Amino acid sequence: MLLPVFTLKLRHKISPRMVAIGRYDGTHPCLAAATQAGKVFIHNPHTRGQYFRASRVSQSPLESDVSLLNINQVVSCLTAGVLNPELGRDVLLVGTQTNLLAYDVYNNSDLFYREVADGANAIVLGTLGDVASPLAIIGGNCVLQGFDHEGNDLFWTVTGDNVHSLALCDFDGDGKKELLVGSEDFDIRVFKEDEIIAEMTETEIITSLCPMYGSRFGYALSNGTVGVYDKMARSWRIKVDARSDRTGEVIFKDNFASAIAGVVEGDYRMDGHVQLICCSVDGEIRGYLPGTAEMRGSLMDTSMEQDLIRELSQKKQNLLLELRNYEENARAELSSPQNEADGQRDVIPANTRLHTILSVNLGSETQAAHTELCVSTSNDTIIRAVLIFAEGIFVGESHVVHPSVHNLSSSVCVPIIPPKDVPVDLHLKAFVGYRSSTQFHVFELTRQLPRFSMYALTSPDSASEPLSYVNFIITERAQRIALWLNQNFLLPEDTNIQNAPFQACFTSLRNGGHLCIKIKSSGEITLNTDDIDLAGDIIQSMASFFAIEDLQVEADFPIYFEELRKVLIKVDEYHSVHQKLSADMADDSNLIRSLLVQAEDARLMRDMKTMKNRYMELYDLNKNLLNGYKIRCSNHTELLGNLKAVNQAIQRAGHLRVGKPKNQVITACRDAIRSNNINTLFRIMRVGTAPS
Repeated sequence: MLLPVFTLKLRHKISPRMVAIGRYDGTHPCLAAATQAGKVFIHNPHTRGQYFRASRVSQSPLESDVSLLNINQVVSCLTAGVLNPELGRDVLLVGTQTNLLAYDVYNNSDLFYREVADGANAIVLGTLGDVASPLAIIGGNCVLQGFDHEGNDLFWTVTGDNVHSLALCDFDGDGKKELLVGSEDFDIRVFKEDEIIAEMTETEIITSLCPMYGSRFGYALSNGTVGVYDKMARSWRIKVDARSDRTGEVIFKDNFASAIAGVVEGDYRMDGHVQLICCSVDGEIRGYLPGTAEMRGSLMDTSMEQDLIRELSQKKQNLLLELRNYEENARAELSSPQNEADGQRDVIPANTRLHTILSVNLGSETQAAHTELCVSTSNDTIIRAVLIFAEGIFVGESHVVHPSVHNLSSSVCVPIIPPKDVPVDLHLKAFVGYRSSTQFHVFELTRQLPRFSMYALTSPDSASEPLSYVNFIITERAQRIALWLNQNFLLPEDTNIQNAPFQACFTSLRNGGHLCIKIKSSGEITLNTDDIDLAGDIIQSMASFFAIEDLQVEADFPIYFEELRKVLIKVDEYHSVHQKLSADMADDSNLIRSLLVQAEDARLMRDMKTMKNRYMELYDLNKNLLNGYKIRCSNHTELLGNLKAVNQAIQRAGHLRVGKPKNQVITACRDAIRSNNINTLFRIMRVGTAPS
């Protein structure tokens, strides 16, 4: 139970997820939040006017205890904390789509101001792994970067998609922090420094991550879902409210007039008690303290009492309905001899079983190729409805099949089209009975959809072999590899793989692409596919199944590498345009200063003709600056898109390897791009190492 202890109403709008609390003088906690006008306000109720002076910071005309930090760009992330332990106070970190500012609020000075080409969508501050100094880690355009208090780039790696959330947590319990990364591709990745040690797939974009106790952490999705993981095991998930991290039970509710922008914690009243502080987008600030056990009864408001009564009433209705069903079934059993004589049956036989079969359906002219789940009963009973719950497959995560009265039978087939190659648990509920039944028996069971269920086994002679390939060697018996194939693909029952050498060829049900897996008796494996993501997923799946710690590969994807070469050329062109536009804007800015001085001199000398001419020139220059700015914005957008493709290419090259070779490839690729050595970059992607 939480007890409200203070409420503030600031006359500044707050951008969502842009709230932080810090002790910028080392003593007094102050609230910082980004506004929609390219500014950060700092609420300092403790020492009014003691600091926040000149330069970037100005006094708010609306409140005496609020100062405004001018960023002059849209703020995309914000946090506060200890970046330099020797400083003895917190610093404010502000990220935009082009820069990262580390700001010493007390001295009103920049600790550093770094350009970040890949943008800063999320930020976290703290120690990572064995890196001794605290890092300001930003997540941007498929890239993670960490800076120390001097602005030195001490950490860099790539991730699968645009980053939306970051957190530091002791995930593996070794006493050191790992980096949790939530991205646009619905994945939560765990980095032990620059090595991925775990991945969890969710059903929407991960918008927030929050460390808890030990290896537990909370998460939130863009569709409103919140939940808690303990390492890779999800404890619970549900939508909205304040809940216990252990059970998911609702412990508190409150209502704001507008959406919540952020939640932080701190001793804001400086009374020795840490408050939970909630900020709304309209500038309303509320602080809460935990209520004592004695207070809970008296503090439970009317709405919570009503919720409890409503919940108990619903449970009562469900129990009454269940009792009525049992009574009706009992009556049906007593009258079953007469019903059977009339050809009507209500109660299903006690030995009724539900069977499920997963298979590949190649589709038809009217239906796309798909994976198919067939549910059937073991006798002449009929299936009235099937409910399937599965994450990331169906809209709303559930799907109901309800055959019409004329199409009732003992089997139902459901098409399933998973959008990504991940294993999915299918939770089924089937209503089984007879045509004349008014009460149905509910069967519940769970089936797992294999990771590569959207690939159909085909004859090696039926399709041309892709030119792209990945080559590697593992020391595993053919039977073990066959076991991996059976667990990860939907193979026909008559498939018989005994000894190497052998090959298995598949066709993608999504795009018709081909995949060939060749296994030699020497342990050499070749994957032929033009889909570099699929190749990486297969290698990571094998590495997990066979517990492979380090794996180096040789790979070549001619079509993909040629597209990447074109992207790299475009990146160079956009960088050149960016530099030229920046230089032109700097020249125009200097000329504007000169014209302003000349115009003012002419005004003082009452030379109106010259003054008018100078202001006309200023007007034209201003138009040029605006046009140049629009071109620069468009150029920057295109540059970001191409940089994302480059970063994803590096991540994909790393995804083809496991362990140390993976980290070496990512580091070597970055060095090759820094030195603008394109040929070396492609060699690293192919063989895993740079030329000596």
